[in-house]
Amino acid sequence: MDILENQARLISVVRDELQQVHKEYGDERRTEIVGSQQDLTMEDLISEEDRVVTISQGGYAKTQPLDDYTAQRRGGMGKAAAAVKDEDFVEHLLIANTHDTLLCFSSVGKVYWLKVFHIPVASRTSRGKPIINILPLEEGERITSMLPVKEYDDEHFVFMATANGTVKKTGLNKFARQRSVGLRAIELEENDELVGTAITDGKRDVMLVSPSGKTIRFKEPDVRPMGRTARGVRGIKMGDQFRMISLIIPDDDKQVLTVSKNGYGKRTHICDYPVYGRGGQGVKGIQTSERNGG
Repeated sequence: MDILENQARLISVVRDELQQVHKEYGDERRTEIVGSQQDLTMEDLISEEDRVVTISQGGYAKTQPLDDYTAQRRGGMGKAAAAVKDEDFVEHLLIANTHDTLLCFSSVGKVYWLKVFHIPVASRTSRGKPIINILPLEEGERITSMLPVKEYDDEHFVFMATANGTVKKTGLNKFARQRSVGLRAIELEENDELVGTAITDGKRDVMLVSPSGKTIRFKEPDVRPMGRTARGVRGIKMGDQFRMISLIIPDDDKQVLTVSKNGYGKRTHICDYPVYGRGGQGVKGIQTSERNGG
């Protein structure tokens, strides 16, 4: 207390403490202070981690930590990936890094760019955020496919398939120039829509699946690279009452899991699907019936 009341005493104590600090830490600076050569972005402040990304058929999007999901045996009830209203369901589910860019392809053949960290994090019981509040979708337009991308190199392609059986591949580097309003990825005919996309190296096999259970497998080089606004070529011959439902880029040593509307499934080795030229009807991949729902 006497130090605070005595000005000379206070100055003496402060001087002694500063001299002690200088004695202990008064050596030369060991680090160099330089000006920042680039501005920080929001992405620089986001930690890199894998997330589960889901979009429901009704258009609600969210991300969840990967730890929210655990492996289970077949035949169980599973875990709800999202809280959805009646007649809504999870339509797209994938794992992506928070720093990945999602190429979001829509039913009308457009592509939009979306950083994973821009999709809100929510619990398994949450519906998420309406995708129309995240992407500038037009009325009636919906997201039909999402591809996580880190780099837009010259060695990979985006392979696309439409409901009418048309296929097309375009260089991945053609999608490097981002636009906030989206870009045309494929020119569609009337009453057609984009249903599936995949990133390939141009040398893979391609499989297309129809609602009747038929599957065609052909070589990807059978489809030449095209520009973004091209219409594409026939991949599978469809009946008037059917529309193509799935695009698969298989690995030779893997199996295909086919699941019917009523939840019946089967596994088939890739080698059991013969390779044909594109444009055919394919072979029966699963028997459809009233029992399994087709």
